[in-house]
Amino acid sequence: MRRGLRYLGIVVALLIIGGGFRRSSGDGGEFSGDYSKLSGIIIPGLASTQLRAWSFLDCPYSPLDFNPLDLVWLDTTKLLSAVNCWLKCMLLDPYNQTDHPECKSRPDSGLSAITELDPGYITGPLSSVWKEWIKWCIEFGIEANAIIAVPYDWRLAPSMLEERDLYFHRLKLTFETAYKLRGGPSIVFAHSLGNHVFRYFLEWLKLEIAPKHYNQWLDKHIHAYFAVGAPLLGATETVKATLFGNTFGLPISEGTARLMSNSFASSLWMMPFSKYCTADNPYWKHFSGASRKSHQTYQCEEHEFHLNYSGWPTNIVNIEIPSIHAFDAYPSITEVAQTNLSSMECGLPSYIMDPVLNPLTPWDRPPVKNVFCIYGIDLKTEVGYYFAPSGKPYPDNWIITDVIYELEGSLFSRSGNLVEGNPGAASGDETVPYNSLSLCKNWLGPKVNITRTPQSEHDGSDVQVELNVEHQHEADIAPNMTRSPRVKYITYYEDSESIPGKRTAVWELDKANHRNIVRSPVLMRELWLQMWHDIHPDRKSEFVTKAKRGPLRDDDCYWDYGKARCAWPEYCEYRYLFGDVHLGQSCRLKNSSADTLLHYL
Repeated sequence: MRRGLRYLGIVVALLIIGGGFRRSSGDGGEFSGDYSKLSGIIIPGLASTQLRAWSFLDCPYSPLDFNPLDLVWLDTTKLLSAVNCWLKCMLLDPYNQTDHPECKSRPDSGLSAITELDPGYITGPLSSVWKEWIKWCIEFGIEANAIIAVPYDWRLAPSMLEERDLYFHRLKLTFETAYKLRGGPSIVFAHSLGNHVFRYFLEWLKLEIAPKHYNQWLDKHIHAYFAVGAPLLGATETVKATLFGNTFGLPISEGTARLMSNSFASSLWMMPFSKYCTADNPYWKHFSGASRKSHQTYQCEEHEFHLNYSGWPTNIVNIEIPSIHAFDAYPSITEVAQTNLSSMECGLPSYIMDPVLNPLTPWDRPPVKNVFCIYGIDLKTEVGYYFAPSGKPYPDNWIITDVIYELEGSLFSRSGNLVEGNPGAASGDETVPYNSLSLCKNWLGPKVNITRTPQSEHDGSDVQVELNVEHQHEADIAPNMTRSPRVKYITYYEDSESIPGKRTAVWELDKANHRNIVRSPVLMRELWLQMWHDIHPDRKSEFVTKAKRGPLRDDDCYWDYGKARCAWPEYCEYRYLFGDVHLGQSCRLKNSSADTLLHYL
């Protein structure tokens, strides 16, 4: 560990890893016990877990074959040289989610499965997911057995994860094992699709544990839940992936990407849906005697029928119908239906009628004591599409003729023309629209404290605060605060009056990209300060103070050329070490700065 991190490593090691402190309180939001016993459990998002081959597959016309334990997701070398073989290992049967007859893939295990998808000198940094997160844990003195990754096959719907891999049984055992190993509850970090997986786990757990013991189990095993980039109402890009294809930057065609997406049952769990319609809760059917396979019904609020776009900014799908003279160029609806039904049984895939949770149902606040919902805002995000038939066969039978974007409270088309609709107060994170990310504001209590601060280190001069803001359920909270166009901010929404026994916060990070947010140094800094605040016995408030932010690492120190010294002289000093190639590298944290952490109580 670098010398500049010594003070923080010592403090955190003492509080989290070593002897720690004990505190007990009747406040339901606090962990009554030894905070040194906490564990961190990471649930990665879509396409964020390595998949490895579990078959022998000979690839014709290519020197590269697939052998057991070879990387499938992601091995760009084999993708480029043997794409047909690679697809056999990736695709699933769209109706029963079984593997291709010639190749099967399974998720890797451990932290290495989620750090870099395609390790290598060039491909490693490009495919890095949780690697920076793990580095922070190491720099701050967290021990290896305190951070646990729970990778899963992100192609499957949650019900199939349990049916094929017993994933949720094993996840429950992971929480219980972490409790026995460390002696305390866990902190859950979930990103993107991982939030749907965790939500499903909470519902599945209701069927595994007696109702009177359910909340006791949660309080004992889960201290806090950090929902990062959660698509709570789905993501419009899923529609694009289903009808056209989304390559995510891979060297494949949109048609190939569409084939993959449509073979993955997990796509259904990312589909956009209305927040005003709720499905029957399958949980009660287990006690009412109703058939597990009976049809589910939806009840919609009046808003669904009186508002345009079902609460979304605009129509997500718009179909452009060709002229009557062009109809002969396309197959008829009857022909399409007969083709689709000729090789399959009538009915829907089995995973759609899920016995535990309907995926197209709005979220309620998870029954965990401490919930932090974190996401990026104000990036250009796709919210609607115009599709037209291409005249080509599946999977290339649709083309996108126009795209509708949201950006900072306005809607516009791909050509740049403004579009009418219902834009939100902000825009999304480049992948998930704002209305889907911000649904978690409904989880806040009746009164909310709002704080807006710069993301970078600051002395508190640009901090804006609104206290005890009234919060109406189903209504967005728009603070009356100013913005400098050259500054990126974090806006914190924190319970002033909490739901009894609960504590909820929402963090909005300006310009934080959906896929890169877990690598954001700003997010990691705020997470560490909040956790350090929570574990300290002398904390004076429910949430860490936002009054100022100073450097926490050597990397946060830099050279101020205007003043010819290291910036933040109260935290940083000039200390040259052999190998430094510029002045900024020689700016390091002062060794005697341990007391600065006390300012965050």
